[in-house]
Amino acid sequence: MLIGKLKQNLLVACLVISSATVFYLGRHAMECHHRIEERSSHPEGQGFIGGLLGPGGVLLGGSSATLRGSGTGGHNLSSPFIYNKDMPLVFIGGVPRSGTTLMRAMLDAHPEIRCGEETRVIPRILAMKQMWSRSGREKMRLDEAGVTDEVLDAAMQAFLLEIIVKHGEPANFLCNKDPFALKSLSYLAKIFPHAKFILMIRDGRASVHSMISRKVTIAGFDLGSYRDCLTKWNRAIETMYSQCIDASDKCLPVHYEQLVLHPEKWMRTLLKFLDIPWNDAVLHHEELIGKVGGVSLSKVERSTDQVIKPVNVEALSKWVGKIPVDVLRDMAVIAPMLSRLGYDPHANPPNYGRPDAKVLDNTRRLQKTPEKPNPS
Repeated sequence: MLIGKLKQNLLVACLVISSATVFYLGRHAMECHHRIEERSSHPEGQGFIGGLLGPGGVLLGGSSATLRGSGTGGHNLSSPFIYNKDMPLVFIGGVPRSGTTLMRAMLDAHPEIRCGEETRVIPRILAMKQMWSRSGREKMRLDEAGVTDEVLDAAMQAFLLEIIVKHGEPANFLCNKDPFALKSLSYLAKIFPHAKFILMIRDGRASVHSMISRKVTIAGFDLGSYRDCLTKWNRAIETMYSQCIDASDKCLPVHYEQLVLHPEKWMRTLLKFLDIPWNDAVLHHEELIGKVGGVSLSKVERSTDQVIKPVNVEALSKWVGKIPVDVLRDMAVIAPMLSRLGYDPHANPPNYGRPDAKVLDNTRRLQKTPEKPNPS
């Protein structure tokens, strides 16, 4: 009798456990089905801000927000802002002190574009990826561990995209300005197939004088030597320019001097190249600094005190008379890229051209305004 009752109790217990298991598995299966449907509407590699799938379908936090430029091409983020590797990203680069900050400030003035401050991490992670690829031994070890080029490319896409999208406000067009990132222009074009690139080019003598006179620390550049800095400038711009020419359908070289002398002509050319509608605000970036949806400037970037001014010609020839005579004599040998880029290595002072009337007016007004002391 006792054994029969024990068997009955065990049977009931088994029935309860089985029912609970079936219920749990059924509920779990339904949840999985909903998640699969959700992901199928957001392809692999896509994310959306505002409550949200990130790259690879990872759920992200966040609240709904309105895109900057709402009413002039922006849209509301209560409907998800989808981002992925096929976005038309814009990368601005060049040797530091070549006008990259001015370019990004002018683009940031456009109500549909957001560049923002330098991230600093993007060129570093790109340099690390290059180091892995160049070392045959390291590449072999990575491949053996299953960390193939495909795995690394997917990881780089996700990492860079998250940084670009989330380090500033959302906008219809996102861009990144980290000068040395364009040393990896070819690789960026590979992992972001619809990206476009702006290579800022400046007379190397002016760039180097600016580095040295403003004490802008750049890894590998000896700020105590014009000869060393010009040699390093030549190497860096050659690397970037060659890649830009190879990807000529995706990369536009912009000479800083010509942008300053003829800002409207070059900004119209640039926006057409980027397939972004024209907006007069790009010619008045200084009026939008610090304003909501305008131009955000970093307190620690060395160019900030210059780009708060309207476009002017004051900085074009400041290097004249400052470079040692022996370096000037050897300029064509030290920096052969000067000639390749259209600069006369023996012209001292140079003739960059005549500025537009508006730029001349800006320059005259600045010359009449007392210079405020630089707190740094």
